[in-house]
Amino acid sequence: MSTHTSVRPLSGRVAVVTGASSGIGEATAGHLAGLGARVVVMARREDRLVDLVARIEKDGGEALALPVDVTDRAAVRAAAERIAAELGGADLLFNNAGVMLPAPVEELATEQWQRQIDLNVTGLMNVIGAFTPQLVETAASRGVADLINTSSIAAQNIFPNFAVYSATKAYVTHLSRHLRAELGAKNVRVSAVEPGIVGTELQSHVTDAGALAWLEDSKETMEWLTPEDVARTVGFVASLPPRANLQQVTLMPTAQAA
Repeated sequence: MSTHTSVRPLSGRVAVVTGASSGIGEATAGHLAGLGARVVVMARREDRLVDLVARIEKDGGEALALPVDVTDRAAVRAAAERIAAELGGADLLFNNAGVMLPAPVEELATEQWQRQIDLNVTGLMNVIGAFTPQLVETAASRGVADLINTSSIAAQNIFPNFAVYSATKAYVTHLSRHLRAELGAKNVRVSAVEPGIVGTELQSHVTDAGALAWLEDSKETMEWLTPEDVARTVGFVASLPPRANLQQVTLMPTAQAA
């Protein structure tokens, strides 16, 4: 393997990152660009995407900003069509947009329930529906494509007041396993990344007092993961030889027990 290939293993690939305006998505977009991919960053906040593209380009990478709300199916499909026309289609999709709004179920916070389902499940499916044809097509011509979905340790473990959020992430993990069975034979690798606690904007959206207290207490007992930790994990998954597929990666803070 040449030095260039080993340092920039994603050279020639086109990566789409949703939820790219902050946190894990922002960090991963920068990391994938550093590994050589041309990166398309998608999120609602255009100003942040523009700033991110400028930073990527300053560091010698290539990026395109597409302000899109993933819950808008028509807008996601339009973005996918533009990527196909301008870049030849995506061969790496990091499906990352999501929201976490814990609350006791007895509070009947139905608007929060629906927001999590709309973004974490319906938005996820909108992106998968728009880009799977491109992943299959590019895998056929380039030998490999990747669909990497952001799940959570909450998909596996029990956290009081996080029932709806955890259920949406269990959906993501189980869906990913099924899609891998469908798409693996077509050289599309499907992976679910399940982080433990990561310091991102997700915590700033939390309004439930019990969940906030738990999060604050956890800061005193452990060092949280950073978005860059998850970004490096995604880059590793996508940089594996085409024959190798990490189906599921659970990335935990060293001191987080569950």
